[in-house]
Amino acid sequence: MVTNIRNKRTAHRGSLLALMLAGVFCAFGSFWLLQVMQGDQSGGPNVNLGNEPDYIIDNFSFVRMTETGQPRYVISGERLTHHPADNVSDIDKPVVQSMTVEHPRTTMTAERAHVAQNKSQIDLSGNVDMRRPGAPAQAGRNAVQPLRIRTEAMTLLTDEEIAKTDKPITLTLGGASVNAVGMVANNATEQIDLGGPGRAIYPPRQPR
Repeated sequence: MVTNIRNKRTAHRGSLLALMLAGVFCAFGSFWLLQVMQGDQSGGPNVNLGNEPDYIIDNFSFVRMTETGQPRYVISGERLTHHPADNVSDIDKPVVQSMTVEHPRTTMTAERAHVAQNKSQIDLSGNVDMRRPGAPAQAGRNAVQPLRIRTEAMTLLTDEEIAKTDKPITLTLGGASVNAVGMVANNATEQIDLGGPGRAIYPPRQPR
């Protein structure tokens, strides 16, 4: 009788040990998956020693929130490819939309985008097209004219709401158009600084 009791206790301990080991392996697996999805921002060794993609997402959409929990901007695209060695993502056919309610919503499209995970920076390239719709005058606010900016490359600093480029641009504001080289547009202050030589074309004044 004593021998049977000891065998049952041994079997019970063996089952308990197996469950504990399974839980440890599951926890380790979940931690590893989280590190992969975050791009291993801790700087530790990565399983992928080269810079081959560790994950690819088709037809994705990502929302960046503010510190107060409000959406800051949305970035979507046909395909996102993440490279773990330098922790950057390449996006095909990106669409970036600002979501702040304080300023007019701006939409930017391009052929490609390069996003650094540890910086609030998006580098757009290829047929970059920025559009901001017009808005009628409101209480305490003047009317906003529709704005369009086209260039071949543009850098977005999302936290500062700044778009800048050193490439030639074509800017259309209402009925006026400007060609220039270089630009810094601040959506927070609604100011645009143009650089280099340029040419401005204004529509004729309407008769009163």
